[in-house]
Amino acid sequence: MTYSNQKKIALINDFTGFGRCSIAVALPVISMLRVQCCPVPTSVFSNHTGFSSYFFDDYTEKIPSYVGEWKKLDLRFSGICSGFLGSKEQIRIVTQFFQDFKREDTLIIVDPVMGDNGKAYATYTPEMCSEMKKLVAYADILTPNVTEACILTDTPYQEKFHLKEYEAMAEALAEKGPGKIVISGIVQGDFIANFCFERGQKPKIVRSHKVGTQRSGTGDIFAAIIAADAVNGVPFQDSVRKASRFVKKCIQKSIELDIPLTDGVCFEEVLWTLK
Repeated sequence: MTYSNQKKIALINDFTGFGRCSIAVALPVISMLRVQCCPVPTSVFSNHTGFSSYFFDDYTEKIPSYVGEWKKLDLRFSGICSGFLGSKEQIRIVTQFFQDFKREDTLIIVDPVMGDNGKAYATYTPEMCSEMKKLVAYADILTPNVTEACILTDTPYQEKFHLKEYEAMAEALAEKGPGKIVISGIVQGDFIANFCFERGQKPKIVRSHKVGTQRSGTGDIFAAIIAADAVNGVPFQDSVRKASRFVKKCIQKSIELDIPLTDGVCFEEVLWTLK
């Protein structure tokens, strides 16, 4: 089979039709960074769960057949990026995907979408959290928020940690496998900070001024930029800084246009600035 010289990322996440999150935002962001995005849908939502009602179709049973065609075609990817996973079985399927498609030059980016504000999401059982800890071992790059870093390292959550405590969590995560870790969403007064850890290097904090409030899809955008930059060879700290600034720009534009919180961020208005 002839392979394209353009880099490809397999993106494993749910598809949500309205509300700007998951595949719907990650695909155009990855494409804007000149990487072909190849989605693997884990489920289909009419709109995200922040609305009062929604349609939901679990795609778990269909994923093996979907991915099986890729195996027949011997498709190869520069990167594999996983996002929200809705069950223990989906985590098992993604683990198998990593095993089947990981090659020497394939980067695996795991965005462990497990919880926020000190609590795991309602769908995340203790058993799923345990399975996610195993999945982390396959990652080259890991992008947890503070809550997820706590869950993955069995660290009791608190509103504020010292930098040494973030470093301890990052080191504990690195021991599981990933060489690059960014703990995102650290509130420091008027700033939002990201703790960047690279094995063998001094950790660094990347800050940006806090604007507005949390919206759906910002984490997906952040992880998508990290993933595309990784396969493009962009230095990790530069990529974290780019992702942080772009998310801030998206939130600012959404405030300016008075976009409802449920509608996520209007990244389309500023996508052209992403390079």
